[in-house]
Amino acid sequence: MATLNEGEKAPDFTAKNQNGEEISLSDYKGKNVILYFYPKDDTPGCTAEACSFRDNYQSLLQQGFEVIGVSTDDEKSHKKFESKYNLPFALIADDEKKIVEDYGVWVEKNMYGKTYMGTARTTFLIGPDGIIKNIIRKVDTKNSSQQILDLLS
Repeated sequence: MATLNEGEKAPDFTAKNQNGEEISLSDYKGKNVILYFYPKDDTPGCTAEACSFRDNYQSLLQQGFEVIGVSTDDEKSHKKFESKYNLPFALIADDEKKIVEDYGVWVEKNMYGKTYMGTARTTFLIGPDGIIKNIIRKVDTKNSSQQILDLLS
């Protein structure tokens, strides 16, 4: 599994969103994209992060960004999460773990002495040319969108 760096081309992907529609990164060519990876729908940290993007969504759009969330949950779980919190952006179902592996965020984790594989919470800012401009590896879940706005100012 490769570790991606700023200045590299973002791997393209095609997967279904919470509405069963196929979404590809290449659909967003010419736009700035916030591609954020999170561990699990409807958990405290992931909910705080998604709601931060929701609450600042208009500001992000005004700055020229599209927001895409990715987790290994399925479409049904994403749809429930989107509906419960009124999320205005695409949530990609990566239940085959291809995208998380391509982006190097499927990692070994440790909780309560148990080791398991899971998604490292990471945000990629991808430019209109498909090049990774910034990578946020230490995501502040409650202020995730502000972290991005701060990078842009």
